[in-house]
Amino acid sequence: MIQMWNVSKTYSNGTIALEDITTRIRKGEFVFVVGSSGAGKSTFIKLIYREEIPSSGMVIIGSKNVNRMRGSQIPLIRRSIGVVFQDFRLLANKTAYENIAFAMEVVEASDKEIKKRVPAVLELVGLKHKAKSLPAQLSGGEQQRVSLARAIVNNPAIVVADEPTGNLDPDNSWEIIRLLEEINQRGTTVVVGTHAKEIVDVLHKRVITIDDGRIVRDDERGEYQYEAAEL
Repeated sequence: MIQMWNVSKTYSNGTIALEDITTRIRKGEFVFVVGSSGAGKSTFIKLIYREEIPSSGMVIIGSKNVNRMRGSQIPLIRRSIGVVFQDFRLLANKTAYENIAFAMEVVEASDKEIKKRVPAVLELVGLKHKAKSLPAQLSGGEQQRVSLARAIVNNPAIVVADEPTGNLDPDNSWEIIRLLEEINQRGTTVVVGTHAKEIVDVLHKRVITIDDGRIVRDDERGEYQYEAAEL
């Protein structure tokens, strides 16, 4: 599903974000990617949905080598990947319904499909009653649930989330993680970059630990052990 082979990423200012990363995430897995700020986990996440491309090595999503994609091919692979951001990135002048519908409009879904699918994902995230609310009228937790609904409305094969609970209180954080678990149980591959030690330790999913741009641990049923990796 997701493969990285000897992947390194160096930014134009000389910062080495990732160095010689090789890993494979299987279809249907739920994976946490952990590490301190600046360790490289956000770059790791961005490589999956091709917001960044590697300086060397290969990133393969499904059967596609994303390094070699032409610009016209990028929207096609992004249709198969839903992205959840820490800062929500909702359109301020659109309602919850319209924000989610917009993700379908971008991929040229029919009006019939939009009218069927958007209410269904709003119900899944518990916000059917907030369909007409603007982002400013929603709490942080509600905004993140709209962001999650937007990420899954096109039935992506992969959902990636970069610090999806970073701006939320504990109760809302757990709500988002439980929704991600439910999505995963329906067959979607889920990759979550996080600092949330308690969540990682309770769930015992696969944990990839990145330190100084390298994978230093990869545990099938792991815990947040970044501090131990530093010693």
